[in-house]
Amino acid sequence: MPHMKRTVYIETTIPSFYHEVRSEPEMISRRESTRRWWKEDRSAYKLYSSAFVFGELREGDFPGRREALAMIEPLPWLEVIPTVEEIVTVYMRKKIMPLGDAYHLAVASYYGMHFLLTWNCRHLANANKIRHLQIVNGELGLAAPIITTPDLLLMEVKDD
Repeated sequence: MPHMKRTVYIETTIPSFYHEVRSEPEMISRRESTRRWWKEDRSAYKLYSSAFVFGELREGDFPGRREALAMIEPLPWLEVIPTVEEIVTVYMRKKIMPLGDAYHLAVASYYGMHFLLTWNCRHLANANKIRHLQIVNGELGLAAPIITTPDLLLMEVKDD
């Protein structure tokens, strides 16, 4: 049986940080990690995004916006269907995270993504939220994606 590539939902901060221009050390580090992952490791995965990501990028006002949009445009987009909206409603009722982040998580969870790739460490890649998310997704009959950053997903490919 052929090896199936694991799936990655590309959240808004990934194309944003790929084209980051700020000069603070943390911003440079995130940009370089994102570019390294995109160049060296993304081919090991099947990448997906959503119209929700495209909308957030389109509405943003930042250098590299056009390039960030072009980066995700060719990816397959996961649809925000009514079931996804219902999951978002549950996340909001259970106070898991703010609305925009809840959409990313609901899409990634509903479509069974292995990973949700993000630099949003406050609301998504936050170890204090993982258990709560797993419980809520379990109640919904959904697996929780592994929510991670490019610098942490870099090592995974090399160890397989």
